[in-house]
Amino acid sequence: MAARLFQSILLEVKEKVPFVVGVVDQPGSVIACTEIKLIGDTIDGAAAFFAAGKDTGEFGGYTFQILKGYENGVEYAVFCSSRGDMADTVCALTAVAISNSKSLYDEKHDKAAFIKRIILSNILTGDIYIKSREMHFQNDAKRVVYLIRLSDRQDAQVVEALNRLFPDRQKDFAITINENEVVLVKELKTGDTKEIARIGKIIDSGIGEELGLPHIIGMGTVAGQLKDLARSFKEAQMAVDIGQVFNSDQTVISFENLGIGRLIYQLPTPLCEMFLSEVFKKGSIESLDEETLFTIQKFFENNLNVSETSRKLFVHRNTLVYRLEKIKKLTGLDLREFDNAIVLKTALMVKQYLKSRENY
Repeated sequence: MAARLFQSILLEVKEKVPFVVGVVDQPGSVIACTEIKLIGDTIDGAAAFFAAGKDTGEFGGYTFQILKGYENGVEYAVFCSSRGDMADTVCALTAVAISNSKSLYDEKHDKAAFIKRIILSNILTGDIYIKSREMHFQNDAKRVVYLIRLSDRQDAQVVEALNRLFPDRQKDFAITINENEVVLVKELKTGDTKEIARIGKIIDSGIGEELGLPHIIGMGTVAGQLKDLARSFKEAQMAVDIGQVFNSDQTVISFENLGIGRLIYQLPTPLCEMFLSEVFKKGSIESLDEETLFTIQKFFENNLNVSETSRKLFVHRNTLVYRLEKIKKLTGLDLREFDNAIVLKTALMVKQYLKSRENY
């Protein structure tokens, strides 16, 4: 890639410069040049220039300008078969032109940039198939999107950590979405729920234990084709958004496990408020104190079992029954009846959702 890129630029330079301009590698071999017949020759002074560790200089009758960041750190240099101010200027401008062209080339062909365009829906579906063939992507591999949302801007550290955890740059891609969100697009072996959850735990452990950063991770569902990554990304976003409302004690949330919270989150606010006003008497939910809410939570966690709940709360069974009667008096709902329990559970989640909306 580098030689072709260099040569295309030097051919444009050829008509405007009265001396030879080219690019050499560290051993001094000419890999691109305005005089094509010189390609493959060795330039005297190039080895000395690289050994000097300078960005620019004159060695052996030639002027050199360093080029950095090509092909796994290998350095190149622009050279001119002349010396003086004009040679310095030509070398510098040619180096700038090559660097700018490389940036455009990388952006166009880099796989991570391609994946980012897909998940952000910035590319047509038909173009995804064409580009994937050009870039030798396996279109139908199983992949899933993990979204890591951070409390503070630490995206560079997270990307670096993800690259260490999943070093295969041809299959797994850590991408910064914005200053607080990083995405990992991970190719899967089986695509089953256990594998997705296992990878989520690896990410959680790496960011939490290694970096010590507050975070929440959302996991989308399996994308069978590249075009489906946009859907998996949106699912991961929803998992994070809903998880922050209804599962604030968890750091890894799967879209598939959102339950009724997923339905509530998509309801318009007026409809939620109407539901609360129709089901309960005015102020009934607000009248539930912290102890009562904790009792309700434990009652739900123990599948409406009075004996088991009283044991977990370390209270006498009759004390729990008294509390349940109090709840019934306040809300008109007997939690020992399944239908009533569902209504109150949903109402509390709706109330929690509305409270979260107040912060936006």
